Amino acid sequence: MSLAFIIPAGTQIVTRIAVTIAEPRVIHPAGAVGVIESAPLDSTHAYRVRFPDESRASLRHADFVVLREYQREIAGVSAEVPTIDADYRAYIIFRCVVGSQAYGLSTAESDIDRRGVYLPPADLQWSLAGVPEQLDEDATQETYWELRKFLVLGLKSNPNVLECLYSPMVEHATDLAKEMLEMRPAFLSKIIYQTYNGYVMSQFKKLSSDLRNKGEVKWKHVVHLIRLLVAGVEILRKGEVPVQIHEPLRSRFMAIRRGELAWDEIDRWRLSLHDEFDQAFTQTTLPERPDYARVNDFLIRARRSAIHG
Repeated sequence: MSLAFIIPAGTQIVTRIAVTIAEPRVIHPAGAVGVIESAPLDSTHAYRVRFPDESRASLRHADFVVLREYQREIAGVSAEVPTIDADYRAYIIFRCVVGSQAYGLSTAESDIDRRGVYLPPADLQWSLAGVPEQLDEDATQETYWELRKFLVLGLKSNPNVLECLYSPMVEHATDLAKEMLEMRPAFLSKIIYQTYNGYVMSQFKKLSSDLRNKGEVKWKHVVHLIRLLVAGVEILRKGEVPVQIHEPLRSRFMAIRRGELAWDEIDRWRLSLHDEFDQAFTQTTLPERPDYARVNDFLIRARRSAIHG
């Protein structure tokens, strides 16, 4: 855990050192349990810790460990979130480019965002340590979901996962991943209407707050909101997820990104898209629910294939 992180009051901790309290004289051995009574403003100062006998001591971060992490250490499980090291990279079955590069909205400053899926061998999956549901590497803008997590998110119509499935920029796909891509329609259903609307409403709330409190918005976030609405309408109408944006929409999106369109104009577009989204929902031929049985069958076969590595 980074020393820059301040642990909040109320957190239970375990001492790494013996603690001597002068008045009254009490000695708590290393391994004593206490609770943080007050936290410092920064990592250079000490925490105030209260012990079960109501005695108190000032301890620095290096003098204790959070109880939950201590329990993980004792169990032989690392408390650190794993990064995408060489071992995990060996289990990646699918990798694609998403974000502005895939949308066709990139600029010279745009990063290359990669997303994908990894399938660890059964021994790792079944071990006490288990495997993380998600691997992140901020330095390279990469995120990989464990296969089951990816499939579950897809069945919930998570926009990030659906865009992975339909990305035109696939960099790596094993035979198993190609099979997953072939069953993309199994993830599409009317649930998209509720899920996408939820994301849009949440994003609009943040934008409205920024406009009200700061007098400005982040135009990149505005593009994201409108793009989600456009995508939602297209999915319900055509039964596939549009990722790459073509003209004349592309020029309009780039104008928003550069801050060239007035907020009132954008908001009118947003409201008209909501009307289109409502209409598309009443007319769509997509099923009420995704094909859970097909996706579940795929996951079980994938798990069996991982038994022998």
